[in-house]
Amino acid sequence: MTKSRRCSTGSAMASAQHWCMRWRPSRGTLEPGARARPAFLLRSHRPGDIGWIVSRHGAIYAQEFGWDINFEALVAEITAQFIRNYDPSREHCWIAEMDGEPVGSIFLVKGSEQVAKLRLLLLEKKARGLGIGRALTEQCIRFARETGYTSITLWDPKHPARGARHLSARRFSPHRRGAAPQFAVSISSARPGS
Repeated sequence: MTKSRRCSTGSAMASAQHWCMRWRPSRGTLEPGARARPAFLLRSHRPGDIGWIVSRHGAIYAQEFGWDINFEALVAEITAQFIRNYDPSREHCWIAEMDGEPVGSIFLVKGSEQVAKLRLLLLEKKARGLGIGRALTEQCIRFARETGYTSITLWDPKHPARGARHLSARRFSPHRRGAAPQFAVSISSARPGS
């Protein structure tokens, strides 16, 4: 179950449509001993979030994949470019929160008039397996569809294929370009909610 409401934002982003989405566990009977999934919130980025995204990407990728500080510098460059060139009519960043704390992020940025890029999908360990990555990805697909993109690409920098099943479930298919795999999905074939 989701509930949407307008979020208040700073004047710098006032021209964009900003939405908060609250995701609550579905109602029903749980198996004995089963725990309900915690509720989470998807919201638009606000001041302070970009620094958190850079920091957490650097720390998580160093810890989980052994990447060095050059990756954190790359994320800093990507996010700085996003802020400098931000077009709220075609681009967006969402933050996932649990209990008021950021636990995930995703960006949808303009690649061309027809193609959007999904970037910087990140989930803290405690947020994995709860449907938050799926919700972030589906939000990008919905936004891309609403803003006129025909497809979305995702560059996967050779890290473990933990998201491959998730991406293929949304009909993202792998394409090789350069040294790292790239995934793409046609907006018309993406299955929201699947």
